[in-house]
Amino acid sequence: MDKRSEMHRRERRRYVIGYGGSLLLTFAVFTIAYTYGIETKGVYLSIALLGLAQLIVQLVYFLHIDRRRSSREDLDLVLFSTLVLLIIILGTVWIMGNLAVRMHTYPM
Repeated sequence: MDKRSEMHRRERRRYVIGYGGSLLLTFAVFTIAYTYGIETKGVYLSIALLGLAQLIVQLVYFLHIDRRRSSREDLDLVLFSTLVLLIIILGTVWIMGNLAVRMHTYPM
């Protein structure tokens, strides 16, 4: 076996492990939501934690972000992009919630 085919085999194995892990986490979320219903607080916490685990699986197995020096710059880019998205999403939710409260209160 030459070195190139060994690299392809290792790479394919990483993708299969990542795909299997992603599927397992996705099915776990659906199973928890289906079994316990979506109204309990524990379900929200479980979904959030499994979503975080899903993010880590995606970063490690598909984006190949790890602790090496070359990957750290990629991780900085991903974290900055995540921060910008969180600011946009949370700002939108805050503004829309504020507008909803203001529209449903009537002056006396």
